Amino acid sequence: MPLRIEPAGLADLRRVLADHPRYWGERDLRSLHLTALVQEFGPTCLVARAGDGIRGYVFGFVTPAGTGYVHLVATRDDARGCGLGRRLYEAFAEAARREGGVRLKAITSVGNTGSIAFHRRLGFEVRIVDDYNGPGRTMAVFQRDLPLLPDQGLT
Repeated sequence: MPLRIEPAGLADLRRVLADHPRYWGERDLRSLHLTALVQEFGPTCLVARAGDGIRGYVFGFVTPAGTGYVHLVATRDDARGCGLGRRLYEAFAEAARREGGVRLKAITSVGNTGSIAFHRRLGFEVRIVDDYNGPGRTMAVFQRDLPLLPDQGLT
């Protein structure tokens, strides 16, 4: 069965949470996997599905100002290094455009050097912002514009 990237459902969220260590290793990020994201922002919460289950996912939403915010993106331990993270971001970018998105944004801790390098490879600008996530919580903030599609040009 080929890999399909499609909207996530609640059963997908439960499956990802059940297999959490395969996506996140020792980091316990289950509290960031919000059911409301999948329920309310279905078109921008995506899973990469194959015959052996969910190989990766991206959960996010588009703000009223047109920012496609990536809340979580992860690939399963046996699916890393094959470009799946890039494919998930591309699928999210397309979904965000359909929802009115004009830019992408994500954040991570300043110590997550792998994520910082990954986002730079995807063309994101990276800023280190003090107190971004509360006092003493410095974060790496990623942002990049989405290119306009031919039918989105200014007239």
